[in-house]
Amino acid sequence: MPEVKGLREVWDAPEVGEVREAGDVPDVPEAGDVPDVRHVPEVKGLREARDVPDVERELVGVREAIARGVAHDGRYGSGAVVAEAVRVWRAGERRLAAVPARARREYGAVVAEAAEVAGWLLFDADRQAASRRASLASLALARAVGDRPMEWFALTNLALQDVELGRPQEALRIADEVLTGLRVPPRVALLARARRGRALALAGEAGRALVDLRAARSATGESLTARDPAWTWWVRAPELRGQEGDALLALGRPEAAADAARAALAEVSGRNVLYYEVALLAAHVRVGAWRDAEAVLHRVAPLLRDVPSRRNHRRLRRTCAALVRDPRAPRWLAALARDVHGLAR
Repeated sequence: MPEVKGLREVWDAPEVGEVREAGDVPDVPEAGDVPDVRHVPEVKGLREARDVPDVERELVGVREAIARGVAHDGRYGSGAVVAEAVRVWRAGERRLAAVPARARREYGAVVAEAAEVAGWLLFDADRQAASRRASLASLALARAVGDRPMEWFALTNLALQDVELGRPQEALRIADEVLTGLRVPPRVALLARARRGRALALAGEAGRALVDLRAARSATGESLTARDPAWTWWVRAPELRGQEGDALLALGRPEAAADAARAALAEVSGRNVLYYEVALLAAHVRVGAWRDAEAVLHRVAPLLRDVPSRRNHRRLRRTCAALVRDPRAPRWLAALARDVHGLAR
């Protein structure tokens, strides 16, 4: 895999050392692995390399698999589709060397997108080392075939993961790399500003963080332009409002964070409801708003079975544990938090 500018430190991160993770997700390769084009696993929509090439049909199959994964994730999280997404990406990567030269660039771009989707689903499944490898694979392949929109997507996902894992300096470097590039489309730029704002909040730079986040949110009121990549359809005001709320909580402003989470909840559905309910719960616990926290716990409990997003379940367990440890919390609420903690996987 070629060196990725600005991301050298990623390979030295402690959690990247372990490749094989629990569960039914196929192995994600080590950096520098050379795909073996002689062996392609059975994956719906992809034909084995030894078959007569039918690139157009294969591309349709990969795109359909990508669409299925994205749609399922939006409703329920990654649980049931992450394994298929990884298999589709890895099979396409192995197949790439056998694709006729005239079709290789288009095929490579689609495989880069499959790797990006796999990376996101692994992130939601809380398989962080594997997610980073998939996102880096997407970035490297996108650069190799000249797919700038997918390159931007992979970079913004890597920045988000760095924020999630508490690495603000790496997230800042990535966001700045996007923002200083040539002809960055408006929607990509505002997303990069949001990532930078989250990273600045983690670093304790409240003023700069909120300037970036509020500028990004206000820019979502502008229409999509012809230069904005197709994937930016989801970069909307509720997403940016929620990102601002996360930053406010990190900056020690839980009341404002609760307002932001409530505003986001009014406009989202599916997996995002669980995300922002957990964010709202965290804000209530910080403030000591125990009746409000109780209401959130009752709303969250039934969501856990339908939304098996391990990342969000982990966030909920962490917040419930904080509530139980808080000496201000009523005993009856601590007991409820323990029960909900037990439901989260």
